[in-house]
Amino acid sequence: MLPPALAGTRTGVAQAFATTAGNRPSSPTPPPPHLPRDFRGKGEWVVRDLGITVPFTWEGRNGDSQMIAGGPQYPIWFTNLIYHGTLYTLTYKWPGLTEHPCSKIPGFDLDQLNQAFQDARFVGREILQRSPNRHVNHWRVGVVLPKQPPGKFLRFPIALGDIYVDQDDRSTFWQVLQFGVQNLYDPELDEWLVMDTFEQKPGTVTLPERCS
Repeated sequence: MLPPALAGTRTGVAQAFATTAGNRPSSPTPPPPHLPRDFRGKGEWVVRDLGITVPFTWEGRNGDSQMIAGGPQYPIWFTNLIYHGTLYTLTYKWPGLTEHPCSKIPGFDLDQLNQAFQDARFVGREILQRSPNRHVNHWRVGVVLPKQPPGKFLRFPIALGDIYVDQDDRSTFWQVLQFGVQNLYDPELDEWLVMDTFEQKPGTVTLPERCS
């Protein structure tokens, strides 16, 4: 998957997907998101500024995981993987893209991803207005550089992410907004994944031959 520090928000898009659940009683901050070792789900990958929505799958097996968005018949087609301790990204199709290398970042695995989630900031309890509605906990993760103390310093949000997990199960992911340099191909630097199904059963993870 693209680097785990996922991403920011554009107000109009966020309001289209979520509404604060003000009718639920307040309670202590819930535990942060935790991606399981085994899971499988289907949904959509949404690039709102390009007007593109394509089918999307996200699956995990024994700690490895793989995202696949689109396919050869769609304007967008890519796969992101955590595989045997390495992060891979291979984009087959994207508007305006002429190069298609498989990028590799070694030394990254599921444990490190979940450790990054430990530092997420709790935004609140919300309802994703879907069919059916999803009661979720909204979290924000991010990477800001350079590291500076509070005060007037020049700093940049390199990668930010809004993660929406089920209120009854922090290991069930319903929606993620990625924003930052990991979305460099998109003019507005933001992309959504929206899940229709998510179950904690072993999925299928396959490293493309181009990345092996």
